[in-house]
Amino acid sequence: MNERKSRFSSLSGLEIERVYGPEHLKGWTVEQDLGRPGSFPYTRGIYPDMYRSRLWTMRQFAGFGSADDTNRRFKYLLTQGQTGLSVAFDLPTLMGLDADDPMARGEVGHCGVAISSLADMERLFDGIPLDQVTTSMTINGPAAVLFAMYLAVADKRGIPFDRLGGTIQNDILKEYIAQKEWLFPPEPHLAIIVDTIDYCTAHVPKWHPISISGYHIREAGSTAVQELAFTLYDGLTYVDAAVKSGIDVDAFAPRLSFFFNVHNDFFEEIAKFRAARRLWAREMEHRYHPKNPRSLQLRCHAQTAGCSLTAQQPMNNVVRTTLQALAAVLGGTQSLHTNSMDETLALPTEEAVTLALRTQQVIASESETVNCVDPLGGSYLVESLTNRLEEGARDYFRTLDRMGGMVTAIEQGFPQREILDASQRYQKEIEHQERPIVGVTDYVEQEARSIPTLKIGPEVEQEQVARLSDLRKSRDPFKMAGSLEELQETAACHQKLMPALIEAVKAKATLGEICAALKEVYGTYREPVVL
Repeated sequence: MNERKSRFSSLSGLEIERVYGPEHLKGWTVEQDLGRPGSFPYTRGIYPDMYRSRLWTMRQFAGFGSADDTNRRFKYLLTQGQTGLSVAFDLPTLMGLDADDPMARGEVGHCGVAISSLADMERLFDGIPLDQVTTSMTINGPAAVLFAMYLAVADKRGIPFDRLGGTIQNDILKEYIAQKEWLFPPEPHLAIIVDTIDYCTAHVPKWHPISISGYHIREAGSTAVQELAFTLYDGLTYVDAAVKSGIDVDAFAPRLSFFFNVHNDFFEEIAKFRAARRLWAREMEHRYHPKNPRSLQLRCHAQTAGCSLTAQQPMNNVVRTTLQALAAVLGGTQSLHTNSMDETLALPTEEAVTLALRTQQVIASESETVNCVDPLGGSYLVESLTNRLEEGARDYFRTLDRMGGMVTAIEQGFPQREILDASQRYQKEIEHQERPIVGVTDYVEQEARSIPTLKIGPEVEQEQVARLSDLRKSRDPFKMAGSLEELQETAACHQKLMPALIEAVKAKATLGEICAALKEVYGTYREPVVL
């Protein structure tokens, strides 16, 4: 019998014993390391009752084509029991480009919704009560601009900002590390993020101004240890920047949120969520001494691993997603997106996204896993993995501290190199048949099965470009130009940017025009070569 490496190690390379017992928890205590749900160090969950009192938010990521297309999908998902909206933007929008920019050609609406102006944002949320649903927006480089558009939509409807709930991802450090969708150098980006934190603290108190994301770090090929370490250290970097700007830690830390990947290693992923809560609580207490216990609590959204899905035998992805979703629930997530089985082939169809949502609903309603808080707490295996993941992350923390922080480490290419090495090791394990993938390396079928897919036609780009042309013809050019000049002056003087951004989008300046104006002030960024 051919024994595989995967049977003896986790995806992070942590050696797995045949059986676990008390000897694997030396130095571990119930009082200091496990505790009670809702109590420091929050290993068992941030709320005493967890899902017994309230289920996680079921927030399916959605966005494709035009704002009208995505608006219809949002409304469909809400009728199917989704409890929060999550916006996927197309690549030009993520890069701060208008749909008619030459660099956007061929990409408009393909991997998310195309948003170039306030008018697009109004169409995206047409008929959706912004004060009754929470909205998550996955965007980073131009996050403040899209947030300004969202606020402007609410303002036009007469909805007070203090009634808006949701999240803007707004995590630029992981862009330099993994996803590569930045606009400016790190320092001005950090200043903009601090500005959004400050603005939300004062004016949009129910909004999470940043969602510190490990998801894309994991999708780039990191291990669970690296995802945990780099994500939490990014979070500490944002806290440090905000505190140094003069914002009291207790004024904003309770509104920070995190976003984690859920990969295939079932028990390692459960342990990762538990280790994340404990490590964050301990580091926040040690470094910043907050007075509010909520400042120590790590709240997170989770998404099943896109990189684990396969184009071969796509129905198998339903099983993968179910196991990953169950791991997130057993790990104690506050919000969850389940990937659709067809996402490696195209944008998810209505049928596929419904099945992905039903996966969460079956877990919530039929599996009875919501009855007990942290049901695997006290498991020798899970507690051992939790300890080892935390210590592995701490090793990275010590290295990053010695390097002078995450920005310096990024400029030296350290996290990028670590992830590159990890991804190469994983790929070699697959190629050497040490890491089985059902339908790809094992149980392969000679004839591919076809399933219906959703495609975006060229008319989406043509219509979006035409709308932009009409917008530019109809707006007041002097008012728009004046708003951009004021924005640049505000940025150059290091003053609060959000009010000027809101005025610019109200003056019908486009996303691309606003980002181009800010690049003239802040400059652009060239990443280091990673060998």
